[in-house]
Amino acid sequence: MTFSGVSWDVFRVSAEVTGLATVLCVVVGIPLAWRIARSRPATASILSSFAMLPLVLPPTAIGYYVLYGLGRQSAFGRFLGDDLGVRLVFTWPGAAIAAAIVSLPLVVRTAQAGFEQIDPDLLAVAHTMSSPRRVFWRVAVPLAWPSLAAAAVIGFARNLGEFGATIIVASNIPGETRTIPAAIYDATQAGNPALANTLAALTLLIGVLLLSILAWLLHRMPRTRRT
Repeated sequence: MTFSGVSWDVFRVSAEVTGLATVLCVVVGIPLAWRIARSRPATASILSSFAMLPLVLPPTAIGYYVLYGLGRQSAFGRFLGDDLGVRLVFTWPGAAIAAAIVSLPLVVRTAQAGFEQIDPDLLAVAHTMSSPRRVFWRVAVPLAWPSLAAAAVIGFARNLGEFGATIIVASNIPGETRTIPAAIYDATQAGNPALANTLAALTLLIGVLLLSILAWLLHRMPRTRRT
């Protein structure tokens, strides 16, 4: 089945890559943001630098490192393939991993801002009555939920548009790893502006929707830090 000349597989693969990448960003990024927000300055600086590193690297460089790490050139990649029977290179889960790494800094920064808005006295009292894990889930997450939701939306939008890292790791295989950005690139290279315009317009509509959701979430955030 096709939509304006492009296979529905493109939308399915994009949904799979974006969905898994967003889950990875949230699972890794939100706890990391909490740790950065609650750590001493020296530790927070190290963790923050680590989290922000993908922001200063070209996506293609990130894709190359992921390709090397997950492929048979590395010991970890051989362990995945030979011992676990898991192949991530040239697959959509591999593309999701690459996209998640590219998007992680945006998720961490947004979530960190939300955690830093929480009254530290409130957290101090909560720590006297419960374990750190329960404080995180029962106090920090509910209070910072607009920022955490905004982080997920930003990560989703960035993952949807990722091209450089994903194409290095997963290539551009029709029906398997071809995403909407890759389809736009193919249409442009093939001299098919009508198809490229259709796909670009679709991403524009999705972007407007995501920005509307993000604006609503940002409006829900506290304006100043309570003391």
